[in-house]
Amino acid sequence: MSSVDMKSQDSEDSDYDQSDHMDDDDDYGGYYDNDTDDLDIDKPKKSDDPEYFEYELLQVEDVERLLNEEVETLCRSLKVDPYLAKMLLQVHQWNKEKIIERTRHMGRTRECAVCFQRLAMEMFYSLACGHTFCKDCWDNFFQIQIQQGITTGIECMEKDCNILVPEDFLCSALSKPELRDKYTQLSFTDHVKAHPELRFCPGANCSVIVRAKEPKSKRVDCALCKTTFCFRCGIDYHAPTDCVTIKKWLTKCADDSETANYISAHTKDQCTKCKYDFCWMCLGDWKAHGSEYYECSRYKENPNIANESVHAQAREALKKYLFYFERYENHAKSLKLEEQTLLKITSRIQDKVMNQAGTWIDWQYLLDAASLLKKFEYQQAQLEAEVENLSWKIERAEITDRGDLENQMDVAEKRRQTLLKDFLEI
Repeated sequence: MSSVDMKSQDSEDSDYDQSDHMDDDDDYGGYYDNDTDDLDIDKPKKSDDPEYFEYELLQVEDVERLLNEEVETLCRSLKVDPYLAKMLLQVHQWNKEKIIERTRHMGRTRECAVCFQRLAMEMFYSLACGHTFCKDCWDNFFQIQIQQGITTGIECMEKDCNILVPEDFLCSALSKPELRDKYTQLSFTDHVKAHPELRFCPGANCSVIVRAKEPKSKRVDCALCKTTFCFRCGIDYHAPTDCVTIKKWLTKCADDSETANYISAHTKDQCTKCKYDFCWMCLGDWKAHGSEYYECSRYKENPNIANESVHAQAREALKKYLFYFERYENHAKSLKLEEQTLLKITSRIQDKVMNQAGTWIDWQYLLDAASLLKKFEYQQAQLEAEVENLSWKIERAEITDRGDLENQMDVAEKRRQTLLKDFLEI
């Protein structure tokens, strides 16, 4: 009994000791376990520490990757190359938002270099040269050019810029439809004038455009308005004179028209006092002129004029010009009279036909006669011109090539035979 009690007593003491030891361990373990909580309580918060900020430590590779990402972001936003994005970021301290905002603000408006108005970007037009101006300035510029008749040579408004304005660009900038129509018409006219095979008929209110099928075309008879003109220069037919000479002559006549008109107005081919009729070309008796009239067609220069003073030579040149101008005026008046005669004949034939005095076929001979007269006068003028050329070369026989002189003799003889043949066939 006693032994059992002793054992149980020992076991109870042992259990007590172990439980007490475990309780002590739990107490110590709990103390150390709560050490972290005690540190968290003592650690200062972000708002409590004025020197606190968040940061991280990076390597070189990390920084390069970070910068490249910002460059790529800016490239996508502004549609620019990486080198330009890097420059913008460097200038603006790598502030992407600031760069994008400033770019958007600048991209919405622009100042015109002509009118100095700041307008929206959609109001500006630019050529291939890069020079940009507002739509109103382009419009006003094109209006002035078109009103002056300029269409195909319009250049950029920028000083010393020779870039030509395309047609579609000009039409898109013009605000008035009537100006676009006028530009189209003027441009078409310029195209026709520049084409070597095309020529407008110079007849009044005639819309015919002649196309030459041969490179050496000269005389054109318009079937619509009955106008005869030279295809090469577009003025009245002027054979045998070349285009350059006739243009110079017409310019000379226009410049000196007042002088020639004064001479014509104050000089007559009949003396007002004695009523003597004379030839203004040679001052001979007009009644005795006869077939020798065409001998007066060539001006006879003073052989001593080369030794005279400058003023004397100028007077001689004026006298020579007035001589030919008077003859030119006479031929022009004669052509007008022939046109009036043809109209009168046509009117008379029309009256005869309406009064049942015959048909157009019966009276056609009158028109044939007028046409034959015109043909004869043309052949006569051709012979006259060739004889004058031959005379000029004979006077300068010492300096004229023999072959050229013989060729001119042959041409003059053929003209004479042609005129004689036409005369004998009548």
